[in-house]
Amino acid sequence: MRLFHRKKKETTSCCCSDACTPDAMALAEAAKTSAKIKVLGSGCAKCSALEDAVRAALKELGMDTSIDHVTDFAQIAAYGVMTTPALVVDGKVASCGKALKKEEAKAILQKMRTNPD
Repeated sequence: MRLFHRKKKETTSCCCSDACTPDAMALAEAAKTSAKIKVLGSGCAKCSALEDAVRAALKELGMDTSIDHVTDFAQIAAYGVMTTPALVVDGKVASCGKALKKEEAKAILQKMRTNPD
């Protein structure tokens, strides 16, 4: 007789506490591999400041690269980012938790684009 031994349910852990669907995770993983510059964040003032600084740095460097602003938390979590705003260059997290100044963004872009390792 099994009164106190209930069968435990197997759980799978996800970065978003099982709130995502397999389709959402597949889209997030596909978005990670695209070679672009992305600003990850909810759209707050710091996220907008980071995006403006990156745009100014790209203009000074003469790089014609589009910037995507990612606000979907499943996609943000797919990068392993826990604090926003974050800057992703060519699929790699370059900065997180800080709104960079134009000169800082310029240095990071030069480093990431010339030395992708």
